[in-house]
Amino acid sequence: MAAEDLPSEFDVVILGTGLAESVVAAACSRVGQRVLHLDRRSYYAANWASFTFNGLLSWIQQHQEESLPEEVQDWSGLLEEGEELIYLSNSDPASIRNLQVFCYTSEEDEEEEAVSPGPSETTEEEAVKETSETESADSKDEEGNHQVRRNFNTPAAHHLPAINTHFMSVQSQAVHTQGEEPEADQPCPSAAPSQSQPTRKKISYAQLVKEGRRFNIDLVSKLMYSRGSLVDLLIKSNVSRYAEFKNVTRILTYRHGNVEQVPCSRADVFASRQLSVVEKRKLMRFLTSCVEEMEEHQAYSGRPYLEFLRNQQLGDNLQHLLLHSIAMVTEDTPTEEGLASTRHFLRCLGRYGNTPFLFPVYGLGEIPQCFCRMCAVFGGIYCLRHSLLCLLLDMSSNRCKAVIDSRGHRISCSHVVLEDGYVLANRKRLATPPRFVSRAVLITDSSVLPSDSEQQVSVVTVPPIAAGCPVVRMVELSPSTMTCVPGTHLVHLTCQSVGSAYEDLSPVVTRMFHTPESPDRGSRPSVLWCLYFNMADGWGVEPEGHDLPSNVFLCSGPDAALGHDHAVRQAESIFQKILPEEDFCPPAPNPEDIIYDGDNSSSSTAGGLEEPEEERQEEPEEEHQEEKQLLEEASSPAEE
Repeated sequence: MAAEDLPSEFDVVILGTGLAESVVAAACSRVGQRVLHLDRRSYYAANWASFTFNGLLSWIQQHQEESLPEEVQDWSGLLEEGEELIYLSNSDPASIRNLQVFCYTSEEDEEEEAVSPGPSETTEEEAVKETSETESADSKDEEGNHQVRRNFNTPAAHHLPAINTHFMSVQSQAVHTQGEEPEADQPCPSAAPSQSQPTRKKISYAQLVKEGRRFNIDLVSKLMYSRGSLVDLLIKSNVSRYAEFKNVTRILTYRHGNVEQVPCSRADVFASRQLSVVEKRKLMRFLTSCVEEMEEHQAYSGRPYLEFLRNQQLGDNLQHLLLHSIAMVTEDTPTEEGLASTRHFLRCLGRYGNTPFLFPVYGLGEIPQCFCRMCAVFGGIYCLRHSLLCLLLDMSSNRCKAVIDSRGHRISCSHVVLEDGYVLANRKRLATPPRFVSRAVLITDSSVLPSDSEQQVSVVTVPPIAAGCPVVRMVELSPSTMTCVPGTHLVHLTCQSVGSAYEDLSPVVTRMFHTPESPDRGSRPSVLWCLYFNMADGWGVEPEGHDLPSNVFLCSGPDAALGHDHAVRQAESIFQKILPEEDFCPPAPNPEDIIYDGDNSSSSTAGGLEEPEEERQEEPEEEHQEEKQLLEEASSPAEE
């Protein structure tokens, strides 16, 4: 359906395709609401999106360019008596800041990693142009030899834009492109490694671009708790059949400059070589006592969790493991929160694997798109590159009765759900300063803790490396997650912002990985390419703090937490306000589970996550042929 042919009336109009908005869209469409789901961007999932490497370069360029605000048009001619216009933002929300891109590998292909005569004279534009010319032809061969996921956000092959990238050589000082001068406080790179080091083939920037479609790089870094609200929702709604998932195989810890594996199960604890026999017994005794609340725990309410751990006669080693790798909290976290996090960690163990976490194959951007698919299956209409310009307020009831889209069409609706970035500042009742999250995305040549298996997916919590520095969470993805090409690893670093993302995270990168700023090479993995940026923290957005009609609801972007509880709670709260009598995301039937009169064939089980040993509910027999055809044919929402 073309955008100009949209119906003039819907029950729910949603602007933004982030996780919370997509869940609301799926939940409303599933219970029979007419849903129009829009996004002014050309891709799904907003700040929850996943990009190919080439798509990420385009995204970087869009945010590095200064976008001029569009001229506000007068739509008063569409007003009826007793109505008022509420204008929405017509420019992209400033949720991304301080983008810095560094390339530490050569621009052209090399036979092996050895001492080079100096930085490449080839500019980024030339390297990208040469590789992008062959990308279209090579993509056919690539699809024949490798499994390639074509998700909604995979762009067609095209010439990549020039972006402000710092090309840096390990053996020489930084070379800055685009006419940028080196920063004064940037450390100088170290000397070249000795000739005696073993040489190995190193992936060049040209290869990263050529293989760019095989990357799936998330803007936000999160994991799914196996007994968390998102996994429960995926199982309940049967949306999990649209995606595949992998276990996070290792939980690692960083201490005294070393990366070590944290024992999770009882067998791991007693097989661990990092813990003494006494420490193993103390750890098991403490974890057993944490399962249920005790009066002793209540005595520490409001006091730091670290103080509670110290009073349990646990040594520094166990305190470090429990605080940073199991509870995953800070030293000043209240004891009740630390214990709750520890219990949640223990409760999630063993449901699907040896750790509490799952990760979706092809990246986290798959999850919002899965809910969009469910919405489309049940009749939701999708339009990308399409937005809302203003809301029409019925002054007598203080309700939004219609919206005006980017083509000037008036669309009547009962409810509106908005991404918070589309609301103008003059509609905020409290001018609270925004909070930000610091993010870094690295492409490396090996793992921080090499092993015999190439299937490892790891999470590491890095304590503050100095006073005033934030705690950094790191997730390392292997090629088995279909997020990077063989021979590389994709590393995500996240922390609460203190300064810019580069200031917050580059000290951790230079300590744990090899870059030109690293004091020595050692055996650490080398960074081939990295991106730093700050993203707005969705946790601080309060929908009640905005002057909006009573039937207009706001969704915030990703927060800094490891899980997805905030987004799921937000989506469920909005749905209950819109349809308080309806069930939130009831299960969608599998096509093969729909039974017709006279059909005695047995049903089969669909893929995706399933509740262990859960009894399947019988689907109603009145489901008709049209619904089955929709379920069988719809694999993704159609782009308008």
